[in-house]
Amino acid sequence: MAAQIFAHKTTALTNPPNYALTSHRLRRTLHASTKKPIVLVACGSFNPITYHHLRMFEIAKDFIRQNTNFEIVGGYLSPVSDEYKKVGLVSSYHRVKMCMLATEQESSWLMVDSWEALQNYKRTAVVLDHFDYEINTVLGGVSTRDGERRDVQIMLLAGSDLISTMSEPGVWSHDDLDDILGRHGTFVIERTGAALDQAIGNLARWRNNIYPIAQLVQNDVSSTKVRLFFRRGLSVQYLLPAAVIDYIEQNNLYADDGSCTEKDKDEGRESGGSTLGMETIRLSTN
Repeated sequence: MAAQIFAHKTTALTNPPNYALTSHRLRRTLHASTKKPIVLVACGSFNPITYHHLRMFEIAKDFIRQNTNFEIVGGYLSPVSDEYKKVGLVSSYHRVKMCMLATEQESSWLMVDSWEALQNYKRTAVVLDHFDYEINTVLGGVSTRDGERRDVQIMLLAGSDLISTMSEPGVWSHDDLDDILGRHGTFVIERTGAALDQAIGNLARWRNNIYPIAQLVQNDVSSTKVRLFFRRGLSVQYLLPAAVIDYIEQNNLYADDGSCTEKDKDEGRESGGSTLGMETIRLSTN
């Protein structure tokens, strides 16, 4: 068993040249020695990052503080690789830069990790294992105020749509689900239209490591809508950070002639007649 675990780790921990985990905001000392240290990781396209992506971390932070015995010591956004090949996906270079602008200017605790973005497509389970290795093995975890070393639990932050796909037979491998939900765990932000209770019911064996969180203020801002706004020349002020808007405009991202494509029309019909369309925010990609 030990050899199998080591082989899995070796595969997962191949790093790009000159890579080092960003850790300037990773808190290395626990406030409360009775609590379990965790790091939240959100995987996704972030194409582009919006205030909703950032807001999900804050929603989870409130829930964790009020309802669990966990203590957050860090939070990371992990943009997907260009190898994901999603239609309309701008280069990982731009997506990482936009995430960095957003986190550095809008947050006091979030960070961006480029490991996933700089490589071939990586499964979510491998990404979480990467964070585990970098934080607990390379950096040595965190400590209590008395100097006792503690390992950090790496936990996925995702939308309820992702959990719905996990409950569908054949979409995710059992080994990956066991790693993500069993070993690491996840906080799930409820989203309109996703049957979260049913999905969690189908994942019963990992139920104790899945934490559903209700949105007290519904927010359906999506990257798809933002891109559509850019194509149509509409304002995106207050939908995403100003620094990200400036970066998009300076680099001429998400721009075309502003015409309404057939895809736009289809999205409009699916959303009940609105031409804005709907996107399920994917805070993990598999």
